[in-house]
Amino acid sequence: MIFISNTLSLNDEEIDISAIRAQGSGGQNVNKVSSAIHLRFDIQASSLDDFQKERLLASKDSRISKEGVLVIKAQQFRTQEKNKLDALERLQQFIIEGTHVNKTRKPTKPSKSAQRKRTDQKTQRGKTKTLRGKVDI
Repeated sequence: MIFISNTLSLNDEEIDISAIRAQGSGGQNVNKVSSAIHLRFDIQASSLDDFQKERLLASKDSRISKEGVLVIKAQQFRTQEKNKLDALERLQQFIIEGTHVNKTRKPTKPSKSAQRKRTDQKTQRGKTKTLRGKVDI
């Protein structure tokens, strides 16, 4: 069981994790050790509710295939365990960010006293600036 938030969790069967060989430099070790992780998460077949699925599929993330499968490749660390944890954290972050709904903004306006203070400050500032003019002798 993978916990995304207090109210959201995923079964282990919904996530497909496979070890692959990492790319890039690393000498002989990179050619013989499968330390990178491919994490596949099928959004359509997951236990998320329909609203969350639609939000995740609507995101313009290049890691989501046309079939609705999210593919995360983790190869930052040297060990397979750390890469697996990194991939799971990135999946968790993706789901949290994708399903988060911002609160609707309630339009407000300044109070009468605040408006009055603002105009009084403006007139006071204007008077100060006029006093900076040339002095006639």
